Amino acid sequence: MFFSIIIPLYNRPQEINELLYTLTRQTYMQFEVLVIEDGSTLDARQIVESYAGKLDIRYFYKENEGQGFTRNFGFTHARGDYFIVFDSDCLIPKQYLEKVRNYLFEHELDAYGGPDAAHKSFTPVQKAISYAMTSPFTTGGIRGNKEHIGQFHPRSFNMGLSREVWEKTGGFILTRLGEDIEYSIRIHQSGFKIGLIPEAHVYHKRRTSFGQFYKQLHFFGRARINIYKHFPAELKAVHFFPAIFTLGLATVLLMHAIYLPLAYLGDALFSIYFLLIFFHALLQNKSLKVAFLSVIAAFTQLVAYGFGFIQDFFKRVVFK
Repeated sequence: MFFSIIIPLYNRPQEINELLYTLTRQTYMQFEVLVIEDGSTLDARQIVESYAGKLDIRYFYKENEGQGFTRNFGFTHARGDYFIVFDSDCLIPKQYLEKVRNYLFEHELDAYGGPDAAHKSFTPVQKAISYAMTSPFTTGGIRGNKEHIGQFHPRSFNMGLSREVWEKTGGFILTRLGEDIEYSIRIHQSGFKIGLIPEAHVYHKRRTSFGQFYKQLHFFGRARINIYKHFPAELKAVHFFPAIFTLGLATVLLMHAIYLPLAYLGDALFSIYFLLIFFHALLQNKSLKVAFLSVIAAFTQLVAYGFGFIQDFFKRVVFK
């Protein structure tokens, strides 16, 4: 099996350098790499070309269109039997492609997704953000877990699809705001088989500060409403949790001004919830600092997603 690895890139030359280095260390080397610069002002041409003797690699520069259409551009130039999409802020374990190849030969998936994890080199903030996005105590628990709710939807930071899927579906029709979930749903509806490959994890850096993380998760909350506008049945009860959390937090703050007994009850419930997150993160990361930061990351994740969800729910669903 020959893989085509598609990596959209926008103003992140250092990230692509780290990602490409991990690809040189793969135990299975039957693959090409396509790096598509999406109208960047800080291009990575020299960095990508420095890997010419180490990888079967090609570099493209195009006008800015967003990550969805940039991946389509990569698909049209790919030579592989199977396409793999990574975000530029990922590090790839050296046995990743070998594990994917072996799994696909055994299970014959038309498309797949894999989970993400925190690398030991990540900063405490990055480890905390990774925890928040994968914890069972936050909405991140449904992303890449073996026990997932409903149909599994691969996410584009770690996603693969066969050439046949690309040719029959035409690729992404959205370029932002939940484009990977929308595409996964259409792949399902086209009759293709999608699955999770639990062993095919990547180390996903995500954001390096809570401010950046807030902006990203606010965008994700809005994206969920965008998916709803295309596929109403895909809006599940779990997707309302961050909005309920955010409204509950606002209610508790209001109760402190008008009815203290109810406010104290709310304080107790939120305290128990965040203590569970703290000790679970401590158990996973063996670090008091990461555990404390994980509470902040979880709070940031839920409030940001909740505000984004509420904003577009009223704007696009209630008031249309």
